[in-house]
Amino acid sequence: MRHGKKDNHLGRTASHRSAMLSNMASSLILHKRIETTLAKAKELKKYVEPLLTRSKEDNTHNRRIIFSYLPNKEVIKELFSTVSDKIADRPGGYTRIIKLGSRQGDAAEVCVIELVDFNETLLAATAEKVTKTRRSRRGGKKSGESTASAAAFADAEVVETIAVEAPALEEVVEEAAAPVIEAAPAADEAPATDDIEIIEGIGPKIAEALAAAGVTTFAQLADMTPEAIQEIVSEAGIGSKSPATWPQQAALARDGKFDELKAWQDELNAGQE
Repeated sequence: MRHGKKDNHLGRTASHRSAMLSNMASSLILHKRIETTLAKAKELKKYVEPLLTRSKEDNTHNRRIIFSYLPNKEVIKELFSTVSDKIADRPGGYTRIIKLGSRQGDAAEVCVIELVDFNETLLAATAEKVTKTRRSRRGGKKSGESTASAAAFADAEVVETIAVEAPALEEVVEEAAAPVIEAAPAADEAPATDDIEIIEGIGPKIAEALAAAGVTTFAQLADMTPEAIQEIVSEAGIGSKSPATWPQQAALARDGKFDELKAWQDELNAGQE
């Protein structure tokens, strides 16, 4: 009986499974992200992360151990020269799995597995997030005198605030009325559109489907989730590649970073090959 044994054999013999995981790990290290099935990605995560941990300490013993799993000199060179520097400060969790839904044909769950520290778009987005803290006051019961004095003081503040802010309201109304007259002619202008077909995976039919759904600019596409995009494409009856990276590509195009977009698309194409 195999009670408690959680390893997925993936329908392969031990030698076949080991060779497949070795090849996938080599591709992941060279290309930084690959597309595969969810079951294989979960097994690859368990296979490659201990090797990435060993690569943090560059010595002959670790190089020989990793070479026994990944017998490729180019992979070893990339791992110890580039990848190990990036993951030096990360205490585990070097890979990320992004689910892409089910593929046509066998309905297998597919995903993208990538090295966390090499997705510059998500790292920049995480750095720009502003943390918000919520502060609340908690106090015990007040005596009757203190409550009455506080209420009187609050009434006085309200009267003063109304007296001071009354002229400001008139100024706001006057300032708000002026732009309405100036902005009226701009309503006749046609909305701006972008050539979203430069996004890897979007063709003319998908672009028409997105335009019919009101998505015509890079900014609109960047604000959408892959699931929402997949729903639009599926409703149009169009078969396509996974839209998991489309919002990130659109964000680069929106910011005018076309060189970075082209380089990333080349990496995506190489990873799929």
